[in-house]
Amino acid sequence: MDHTIARYALISDARTFAFSAENPTGTRGGGGRGGDCTKLSPTVVIPAGETVTLVDVDGPGVIQNMWFTGYVGHSFILRIYWDGQTYPSVEAPLSAFFGCAYDENFVDRDGRYPVLNSAMLLVAPGRGYNCFFEMPFRRHCLITMENRSEKDEALYYIITGCRQHVPEEAGCFHASYRQEHPVQKGRSYTVIDGIRGKGQFLGLTLATGMNGNNTCWVEGEARMFIDDDLYPSIHYTGTEDYFTGSYGFGNDIYIKRYQTFSGLYSGLYAILGDNEAFYNGQQRFLLYRFHVPDPIHFEEAFRMTLDDLGWTGPRYDDYTSVAYWYQTLPSAPLKPLPTDREMCMK
Repeated sequence: MDHTIARYALISDARTFAFSAENPTGTRGGGGRGGDCTKLSPTVVIPAGETVTLVDVDGPGVIQNMWFTGYVGHSFILRIYWDGQTYPSVEAPLSAFFGCAYDENFVDRDGRYPVLNSAMLLVAPGRGYNCFFEMPFRRHCLITMENRSEKDEALYYIITGCRQHVPEEAGCFHASYRQEHPVQKGRSYTVIDGIRGKGQFLGLTLATGMNGNNTCWVEGEARMFIDDDLYPSIHYTGTEDYFTGSYGFGNDIYIKRYQTFSGLYSGLYAILGDNEAFYNGQQRFLLYRFHVPDPIHFEEAFRMTLDDLGWTGPRYDDYTSVAYWYQTLPSAPLKPLPTDREMCMK
């Protein structure tokens, strides 16, 4: 009987590397020279308005894990460039990339740190950002962080990976930020569009801020358009259904109160704001859905929309998201980011 052995148990010719403030070049033996029980360079300070290089490595290889803390707000912009492309394949505020777009809210409705506990992203107390998406590259990987704030900010980080063979069919990881504050009433929110190439959509993180009484805001439907679709090929019946819940995440029936959950690939992991009154206003929700067991394949193009809709009809709430996907290169340039001030969410 054929038995597949877990990859981590297989001995290979892969060569591990790790970039951090203590080893900014990621070279073998390139860490701090201080010896035991010393801290020589635990953090990097990024001056206001400047960009620093976190990873600059030749391939072939794969990025396996990224960890960040320190200042982890929307003024830090994470960018990743693959194989010499002059524009990034990943561009997003650091907090939104990790599903924590309300980055100035450190306490959820129950007085705890919001914890996103998925297989792909982990937001751990207190604000430890972890990414487990594998990111293969063939010739080169460049990862940078820009500080768009008006003051210097500190970043702690370690980014690990290995130089190894990359199969021909491996796609390159992409992520793109979108926001509408508020969504235009009566029109769907665009999660992602403009994708050109062959690949698979892997999901999104979403932050929603209710403007006024929320009237079951999760009535909005998710639609996915594959290649030249005029009408969606994949059409969910409601927002909570797309994020694998049902009945207003529990607020419609029985306990009459939204309940958080955080699974391997989906969750409503945090609610910010008062939740005592039925369908009360001014709440904020943090959600994620990763299509790892069920990637959405496309040959040439892909786009996704999400309605902002309640029981009483179209709404005008604040929506913020990051979409994640893999595709062939060259990829199309990502939609330009809003200004730092326009991103501010409280």
